[in-house]
Amino acid sequence: MSWINALAELQDTGEACVLVTIIEEKGSTPRNAGAKMVVTAEHLFETIGGGHLEYKAMQIARQMLAERSQQTRLERFALGASLGQCCGGATVLLFEPMGQAQAQIAVFGAGHVGRALVPLLAALPCRVRWIDSRAAEFPARIPAGVVRVLEEEPVDQVREMPAGSYYIVMTHDHQLDLQLTTAILDRSDFAYFGLIGSNTKRAKFEHRLRERGVAAESLARMRCPMGLPEVKGKLPMEIALSIAGEIVAHYNAHFGEQSEPLTRLLPTSRRTHA
Repeated sequence: MSWINALAELQDTGEACVLVTIIEEKGSTPRNAGAKMVVTAEHLFETIGGGHLEYKAMQIARQMLAERSQQTRLERFALGASLGQCCGGATVLLFEPMGQAQAQIAVFGAGHVGRALVPLLAALPCRVRWIDSRAAEFPARIPAGVVRVLEEEPVDQVREMPAGSYYIVMTHDHQLDLQLTTAILDRSDFAYFGLIGSNTKRAKFEHRLRERGVAAESLARMRCPMGLPEVKGKLPMEIALSIAGEIVAHYNAHFGEQSEPLTRLLPTSRRTHA
């Protein structure tokens, strides 16, 4: 795939990458100025000449991705023995971060709170899968950046999410909530899991989950009640604000405060009760 097609595809999927460009060449070099390479956490697209130069460029780009750097970077390389390349020239590389690491969020439930919450999440640097078995519960217009998933067996969608995902469970059925909770805790590779409900609901779920062999360490990672305590009230929008606020706090703690929408949109939240 060409670098420009790779960039377009990565933009569509929301995957962060670094565009590496040769901006200066002196003497003999593997490729000329203008050659480009796209680096993601797992893949390379195009080439800047191969060899140890390309390996070093890939290392730098992936370090930038791991640090979620949004700053451009210039690096000069002498193509001599230290790089294991005998061209004898020199090259300057420009590293440009493209896109932004985004939280992958699965929202189970299209009821009143779900309909209030999903538009808030869509305004953040997140990619949302909105899942329910009831077509009539979804609004006619789905926000940009949100994938509507009509699924007779919502539990099947748990395994469709990538590692490090966020899960928000707020369905119309406590038994379904329990099945989803079990599947999510069994995965154990989630970044965040919130279950709508009260402390009483949590106690009941913990009892049943312990009977199923779920470890105490896994149960401790479940947020129920979920949301932050600052916003009071039980209106769907108030509850949605509290949940989104907790997502903002968790996202910023783990991804770094790099995105204005995360820090501007939701100043406060509350703990939810159902």
